[in-house]
Formats: sequence, structure tokens, C-alpha cells
Amino acid sequence: MNKKVTGIFAYLGIIFWLIAFLAGDKEGAKFHLNQGLVLFLFMMILSVLSVIPVVGWIVACVGYVAWLVFVIMGIVSVCKDEEKELPLIGKIHLLK
Repeated sequence: MNKKVTGIFAYLGIIFWLIAFLAGDKEGAKFHLNQGLVLFLFMMILSVLSVIPVVGWIVACVGYVAWLVFVIMGIVSVCKDEEKELPLIGKIHLLK
């Protein structure tokens, strides 16, 4: 897979992220692989918060909308061949 396909796969969920990480252009799309992994962990945190009645549900609903916006922003960034950090969570670096 080339850099763009790997970058797009990185934002589509953990299964696609694993495919991109194992079979894609890791060096060319390392930035987007990191952003996709951070988004996945953000989704896991939202899932845990959604168990808390009322306040957790509200925070999770707002977070899910933000997650969807971040995914779209990431894919647009890949298509424009940019390495633009996502708002709020973009400065987190998990991959070296």
C-alpha cells in the first residue's frame, strides 16, 4: 500500500489500522498511523465514560461527534498530503 492508502486506513478503525501498520508504508504514513492510534484510544475512553449515567452519556455523545469530526479531518489531511495535527489530541505521540 502506498502512503495515502496507509494514511486513510489509519483513521478507519483498529482493524484497518492494524492492516495499515503491518502491510502499509509505515515510514511514509507514520504521522497518520500515530494520529489514528490516538483516535482509537480516544474512542475507548469515550466507551468507558458512556457507562456513567447522565453525565457520562452527555460527555460520550459530545465526544463521539468530536471523534467523527477528527476522523474526517484526518482523512482530508491525508488526501491533501499534509501532516496537520488534530485539535486537542494531536500532540500525543505514541509511535516513535
